[in-house]
Amino acid sequence: MREWEKATTAGSQGGQEKKQHTIKVANFFAADHPQNVALREKFKPMVEEKSGGTLKVEIFDNNKLGAEKEFYDGVRNGTIEMGISGMSMQSDVEKMQVPEWPFLFKDFNHVKKVLNGPIGQELAADLEPKHGVHPLAWSANGFRMFSSNRTIAKIEDFKGLRIRVPNVPNYITLGKLLGVNVTPMPISEVFPALEQKVVDGQENPIATLRASGWYEVQSDVLESQHMFSPNIYIINSKLWKSLTPEQQKVIEEASKTAADYEFDLLEKSYEADKKFLQEHKIKFTTPSDEFRSQMEQAAQPLYDEIFQKFGWAKEMRERIKAEAN
Repeated sequence: MREWEKATTAGSQGGQEKKQHTIKVANFFAADHPQNVALREKFKPMVEEKSGGTLKVEIFDNNKLGAEKEFYDGVRNGTIEMGISGMSMQSDVEKMQVPEWPFLFKDFNHVKKVLNGPIGQELAADLEPKHGVHPLAWSANGFRMFSSNRTIAKIEDFKGLRIRVPNVPNYITLGKLLGVNVTPMPISEVFPALEQKVVDGQENPIATLRASGWYEVQSDVLESQHMFSPNIYIINSKLWKSLTPEQQKVIEEASKTAADYEFDLLEKSYEADKKFLQEHKIKFTTPSDEFRSQMEQAAQPLYDEIFQKFGWAKEMRERIKAEAN
């Protein structure tokens, strides 16, 4: 039995005795990505200082504790205390797929309004009862775009392109609807796959394209903004319940502060990232209104499938769309 599990069984629901804990935080982002900048500059110092030294934070970036599924499972079973995860759990926790529905969000303000409000709480509500992880704060991976080794300027240009996507059903379906040859693989395998031309491209926010060095083996970016990817700070539920209310408050406040900071960093970095990538010979293509409309129309069968499968889904999309006004 781990130290914090003993504390849980020995103490009351919030824990009364302030025990010391080392909190490992795992994620899949490169060290200089805004996620890890926010962890280093906000989360770690806030937690360590405001807990009076009872909480120590260790950051494990760039898949050091395993790829997303591995470290997410580690947080579930308690071998890893915390993680910043993507939406890989969405096959079990259905509402966690919602933020990654295609062409859903207008801009960053729309995303923040939705995820930091009642809808965001509703989407994450099943994480603890179903998976044993306690949600702390939503953060941003960003609006996803296609990078490739050729220009994508019209809907027909997708045809035949071999594109890496995460091994998540909605990503795979959207790629097929757009006409690409979909190749699911973990993010840790993307660079060699691009370099060896196993795939022609991938889709991610350009902050990831820059931080991961994929621009070295790509030539083009389509500013499709076809999907927004959030991340979520999670902590093992047993550990969470073993902490004192004061320690819980410290972690919660630090998570929200770091996540808000990361949102701002990512949004503000877009133009700088774009300029950097252009200086490294990446050509950017902004889709025409017609092209964007064609992409949205191509995605509609995915929504038809989602609405048929989940009785709550159509109303959820309408509620989220309404928040853009």
